[in-house]
Amino acid sequence: MTESTLAAGVIGVGAMGRHHARVYDEVHGVDLVGVTDTDRKQALEIATTYDTEVRSRTQLFEAADLVSVAVPTRYHYEVAREAIAAGVHVLVEKPFVSDIEQGRELVGLAREQGVLIQVGYVERFNPAVQAVSDIADDLDIIAVDVRRLGPPVDRDTRDGVVLDLMIHDIDILGHLVGSDIERISAASARDHDHVTAQLRFSDGIVGNLTASRVTQEKVRDLAITAEDCRVSVDYERQSVEIHRHSVPEYYESDGDLRYRHESIIERPTVENGEPLKAELSAFVDAVRAGEQPPITGEDALDVLEIAQRVSERATPQGDSSRGQHAHEQ
Repeated sequence: MTESTLAAGVIGVGAMGRHHARVYDEVHGVDLVGVTDTDRKQALEIATTYDTEVRSRTQLFEAADLVSVAVPTRYHYEVAREAIAAGVHVLVEKPFVSDIEQGRELVGLAREQGVLIQVGYVERFNPAVQAVSDIADDLDIIAVDVRRLGPPVDRDTRDGVVLDLMIHDIDILGHLVGSDIERISAASARDHDHVTAQLRFSDGIVGNLTASRVTQEKVRDLAITAEDCRVSVDYERQSVEIHRHSVPEYYESDGDLRYRHESIIERPTVENGEPLKAELSAFVDAVRAGEQPPITGEDALDVLEIAQRVSERATPQGDSSRGQHAHEQ
């Protein structure tokens, strides 16, 4: 390796971790020095694909400057703590940890060890989200509506739909609005695999979020209602449209009086790209520069606290029955 090359490893090469391995193999100035997984056959397959080694966690921490932790959430604390104690920078997949106090412990330990924590809110690096972030500062926002819907998935879903899916949009909403949340209400259906939530911010902005693992159409979109326009974002297509006001008019057609109201639509240029590659590149750049990454452990704990409050309100205490539930506070 050259002096500027960073050694990277991946812990957990399942549905998401295998893509971390691929991206590290592609990123300039990074050497993928190993992967590890409790499924050794899976680890060997990924190691062979990207011409690296299967290592134990201890061996990986000895060889790597930075690692991605892509194991199920219930193991994040244990694995990240080992990495930090070994002096290795960590990118931990969302939602960071299961327990907020354990997350605070990791943040404190990282500070003591002089290593960085980045948390994997990959949707923040979607080019369309980054484009609308630039627009949002100039908007008088009234409300934001977000949908993250899809059919059941073939992976570990024990986090629940809020911590698994909606948490991405809680992060984005907080990033766009930037003010404190003063009220949360939520409702759930289908054994809590479909959740809607409303967040009211201190400046009066309302955020409406829906996350579902029982919707047969895959939907990933966001809409901002502002004083003088409506901004539509399609996460999948990585596109942004700004619908401006136009003057309605009546016109005559074949002797009939008709009405029309055509919106003026602007389509800002969005430089399409892979969000995961942008996310891992930002992590590598932060490690190389010794600067705080875009989404720190502290940032992730703020988002996690809100997500847990949404989950609590969507699931009233002592009620685990099938059906629909609602709670407000």
